[in-house]
Order: sequence, then structure tokens, then C-alpha cells
Amino acid sequence: MKAIAVVVLAIIAVSCTVSKDPQRQTARLLQKGKIKEDTSWVYALPYDAGKSHLVVQGYYSSFSHKNRSALDFKMKKGTRILAARDGVVVRMQEENNKGGWNKKYRQFANYVVVQHADSTRAGYWHLQQNGVLVKLGDSVKQGQPIALSGNTGYSSMPHLHFMVWKSSNGKWTQVPTRFMTRKGPGYLRPLRKYKY
Repeated sequence: MKAIAVVVLAIIAVSCTVSKDPQRQTARLLQKGKIKEDTSWVYALPYDAGKSHLVVQGYYSSFSHKNRSALDFKMKKGTRILAARDGVVVRMQEENNKGGWNKKYRQFANYVVVQHADSTRAGYWHLQQNGVLVKLGDSVKQGQPIALSGNTGYSSMPHLHFMVWKSSNGKWTQVPTRFMTRKGPGYLRPLRKYKY
């Protein structure tokens, strides 16, 4: 089992060489600190303070994020997921119990989507069955428990898939996000553990 995990992590580690998304290069430069910005919202890590989780896949990684500005945090099933920012629950699903590394499972992902005051939305995916701790229309505060992690949907291991997107001219676009860590605000990088 450990050998499989090592192979999966090695595949995930492959850099963002396949995406043609113009944001890919910007995301990579932000992660490496080669360009800086201080205007975007700083999100809280979506798990309990004092805990650290490995980012197994980053923005535009070639494993399954080729065209996704998203992060995957490795965590055991049942780990508490916290709201990374204040908002309102606008979508959710929790009844599914299927998951696996096949696209046929994509429709079975459990998730919570929270809309923020600036109309951006954060999605929390692959939650365990009946693991959503909030209801549609609930207002949530940053740091509030909203779900339990799982392995539902198109997923190779238990983890939290987190992404933020915004609407512009009626089109939704995914955006890289800064997080507050014990070293200050910054863009998370794959194959590193982060704690707040």
C-alpha cells in the first residue's frame, strides 16, 4: 500500500507542464514568490489550528489538476473541515458513498460551496457520506466546522479538494488563493505540509 502511495505522490509531484491556461504561469510565479501581490483575500487553512496536512496536488498539477486552480490536502476520512472564509452555503451534497480513481465516480462527490461577500465561491470536495455539518442558506464564519473529509467522487485517496472561483461577465473563473500559515500569508505549494 505504501508503494502505491509513493507512486501516486510521485505522479502528483510532476510540475504544471500540461495546462495551457494562462493563469498557470502566474500561479507558479506566485507560489515561488517570484511575483508578489497583496490585494487578494487571505484565506484560513481549512482545518483545525495546530494541525498540518500535506498538499498532495497544487494549482494546475498534471495528475488531475491540469486545468484547475485547486489544491488537494491529504487527510484521513472524518477530519474536520473548517470554513476558510465567512460566507453563505449556496450548494451542497452529502448523500453519496461511492468513490474511486475512475471518471465514472465524478458525479458521486459530496461537497459544500460557500459564497463570500465579494461573490467569489469556495468549494470543498470529496466529503464523507452524511459529512456536511451545515445546511443550504446557512451563514458560516471563518474557522467554523462545515464538513468531514472523505473519499467520495473521482478520488484516488482520502483528501480535501479546495478551490475558489469568481464570476466575471457571466463566466466563472478559478483563481489561486493565498492562505495564512505559521510563516505568514502565501500561496501553497505541492508536497509541503502547512500549519496555522
